[in-house]
Order: sequence, then C-alpha cells, then structure tokens
Amino acid sequence: MTESIWTLAAIWVGMALIATLISVRIGVSVALVEICVGIVGGNLFNLETTPWINFLAAVGSVLLTFLAGAEIDLEVVKIKWKETLGIGIASFIAPFWGAMAYAYWVAGWSLEASEIAGIALSTTSVAVVYAVMVERGYNATELGKVILAACFITDLGTVLALGLLFAHYDWWLLAFVVVTAAVLWKLPLVTAWFFDKIGARISEPETKYILVILFGLGALATAAQSEAVLPAYLVGMVLAPIFLANRTLAQRMRVIAFSILTPFYFLKAGVLVSLKAVVASALLIAIFLGVKMLAKFLGVWPLTHAFRFGRREAMYTTLLMSTGLTFGTISALYGLSHQLITEEQYAILVTAVILSAIVPTVIAERWFDPGVEPPEEELGTGPANVLAWAGEPEGKAPIALT
Repeated sequence: MTESIWTLAAIWVGMALIATLISVRIGVSVALVEICVGIVGGNLFNLETTPWINFLAAVGSVLLTFLAGAEIDLEVVKIKWKETLGIGIASFIAPFWGAMAYAYWVAGWSLEASEIAGIALSTTSVAVVYAVMVERGYNATELGKVILAACFITDLGTVLALGLLFAHYDWWLLAFVVVTAAVLWKLPLVTAWFFDKIGARISEPETKYILVILFGLGALATAAQSEAVLPAYLVGMVLAPIFLANRTLAQRMRVIAFSILTPFYFLKAGVLVSLKAVVASALLIAIFLGVKMLAKFLGVWPLTHAFRFGRREAMYTTLLMSTGLTFGTISALYGLSHQLITEEQYAILVTAVILSAIVPTVIAERWFDPGVEPPEEELGTGPANVLAWAGEPEGKAPIALT
C-alpha cells in the first residue's frame, strides 16, 4: 500500500521531533542529530525521499544559507579582515589540494574525479555552522561572526573552483552573473524602501519578498548550471545590515526555517547515506575524512594562534571550519550527474562529507565549547524565540535559539 502524503509528513516531522528531543537531552546540535536520525530511518526503515521532500529540503538549505549570510556583520569583517580572509582562504586551499592529491596519486582516481574530490572536501558547512551558532547564541558574538564570515570565504573558493574547472561558459552563465550583480547592487536600497512602505504585517509581505528574490535568483542559477545556495548567500550578505537592524524579522524567518524547513534538509542528508556502501568503502571514507580534517588543521589552526585566539577558541574555530555538508554534497552530486565520478566514488565522497558534518562538530561542542556569552538582547524570551537547554551545566541559564 502506497503511503499517503500525510503519513510521510507525519513520519518525517516525527523524526525531526525525535531529533530535537535527543538534542535537548544530550546537548548536541539538533542539525547533527537530525542527520543521524535520517541515517537510521533510511537504512533500517527504507525511507526514501519524494519530490515534495526534496523541494522542502532545497528551500531549507537556501533559506538557511541566506540567514547565515544575513548574520555577517560587515563592520566586524572590516575590523577583522585579516582573520576572516586568512582563515577562510586557508580553510579552502589546504583541503582542496590535499584531497585532490590523495585521490589522484594514491587512490588512483582520474584527474576530473580527483578535482571533484578536492572541491567536495574543501568546503565548510554554512548550514551546520550557522545552526550551531544560533543554537548556542554565538551568532551574535564577535567570534561567531568571524567564523561565519570565514565560512563564506571558504565556500566562495569552492564555488569558484567548481565554476572555473567545470562550468559551461555560455549565455546562461553570463546572464546569471550580470543579473545577480545588478540585483545585489540595487537590492539593499529597494529592500529598505519596500520594508519602509509595507511594514510588518500578519501576512508577512517582508518574508514573501525575500523568498521571491531567493527563488528567482535560484531559478536563474539552476538554468546556468550553478546552485541556488550561491546567490542566497550573497543576498543574505548584502542585506545583512538591514537584518541586523531588524532583529524581529530575522527571528521570524529563523522560526520558519528551523521549525519546518531545515529538518527536511538535514534528515534527507542522512537518509541518502547507505550503510552498505559505507561498510564496503569504510577505509577509504575514513582516509578522506582524515585527509580533510588534517588539512584543515594544518591550514587553520596555526592562523588562529597567529591571530591570538584563545586555546579553546582556536580549537573550536578549527573544528567548525572542518565541517562540510551543503556545498560538499552539491559538488559530489554535480560530479555524478555530469559523469565525472562513478556512483561508488559519489557514495564515498558524500559519506565522508556527511561524517565531516558530524565528527568535528561533536568534538567541538563536547570538549572545546568556548562558552562565549551572547549579548543580552539575544537572550529574549518572547514568542519568536525558541529556548534550547543545549546541555548546559546545572545552574546556567538556557540559551535562546532566536
């Protein structure tokens, strides 16, 4: 008997609820728990994705990427530009060359497959890092803003590498670049005017306006054989001053994203992991994961000390910069869909990428949490806030997930 859409919805939202309860109980980011729950559901209960689940997951990734970009404080970036650029560039270059070299010279992959491996494993997961930042309240701190900005630089390098190495240089790509540049140029002024004229209403015209922009540029990016998350990040970045000044709107959009959209994205990432493929290529997956994390440490950790980060802050930053998910899986899927890598190589890369979302984040949260206190205005208890205990020690106030 074919499951109805409501049965599937109940199952997937039920998994999201279970992941949330586990997250609150053990004090690990809900994004990581959702991935693990998805792995269990996909392998033990043969759950599969459907077109509407894929759509919700895609919207979740786009909205989460936009919100991450909107958290970038340009003033902090200007002040901490050395840290942002240095950590971001090193976080891309070191694992890109390291993973590509191993895939080509040791694993014996083709040059194109090795390039895809380097790109997929060079990423830092904006989705995971932003989810952790918000859940811990660090998105409002200087450390959190530097990490998020460095993530942007890293993933910009990933996108540029994918584009320069494999893009189809046609009129669609030119149209995408020109239109995106024009939109980003005028968007802050037009958005400020629109928000001022319309204002906040129960029908949420502000949110719908943002979604139209994201979906429109996403459609153009797809036509140019790029990815919708790229313009979403750029739109978030140019609108960051407006969102930093309008915290209520940012809170409303976070509630929409974290309650119903991003769970589908993280659960789907787990469902797509085949434990059989993992077992068959476990050694190579572990090596790729190790190569990525080692390269990230060699590139990022010395810089954090050069920039006078504290011991825990340095390790926390390095570990979070070692994560990967969105752009990593996108790069691997691009390679598979364009026959640059085989299905076996795709399974290896995707599994290594997903593990890189879990392993360094768990280590960072459990043993190297810097305990930075967010500003008081971020610790509200209004209706737009979702409280998460996040495994804090007894007697410590809960952190607000706004």
